Amino acid sequence: MRKLYYLILLVLLISTASFIFIKPKKIYSFKIKSIEGKTINLSTFRGKKILIVNTASNCQYTYQYAELQNLYNQYQDKLVIIGFPCNQFGHQEEGSDTQISEFCKVRYGVTFPLSTKIDVKGDSIAPIYKWLCNKEENGVMDATIKWNFNKFLINEKGYLIAHFPSNVKPESNEITQYLK
Repeated sequence: MRKLYYLILLVLLISTASFIFIKPKKIYSFKIKSIEGKTINLSTFRGKKILIVNTASNCQYTYQYAELQNLYNQYQDKLVIIGFPCNQFGHQEEGSDTQISEFCKVRYGVTFPLSTKIDVKGDSIAPIYKWLCNKEENGVMDATIKWNFNKFLINEKGYLIAHFPSNVKPESNEITQYLK
């Protein structure tokens, strides 16, 4: 009888422990619409880090497009950068996808992937940003996006590893330390 009691107790402890520890989820299940209207399957980036950035063309941080492109050029063998244009902060991304794409290419020489314009917070939040900002989804952290050019870093295995606010420059040591 005592062995049965301990066996039941052990089973209860193991089943309870699975609810206590949140297993991180990978980003690879997401597919996003590119600014050109094509589908980008994030699973194609397995083995590379992914830097996800909510962007805007008329922001005090818009200059970061140049740094993002430099970072992409320097580390593209092990890093993918994806820009997600968003018009939720000060209406600083009011253009169409075509206008945004043209602006990024002409003004900053952007060659890294851009998504179609999305919402990164609120009731219409894009599923990928729901995952990025909620520990219940990503298994790692909660994050609040307060402005344009927030950055999320995903490791080579598809797990979220860091969030950087707008003022952290793409080429800063805070980010590049993960790329060396």
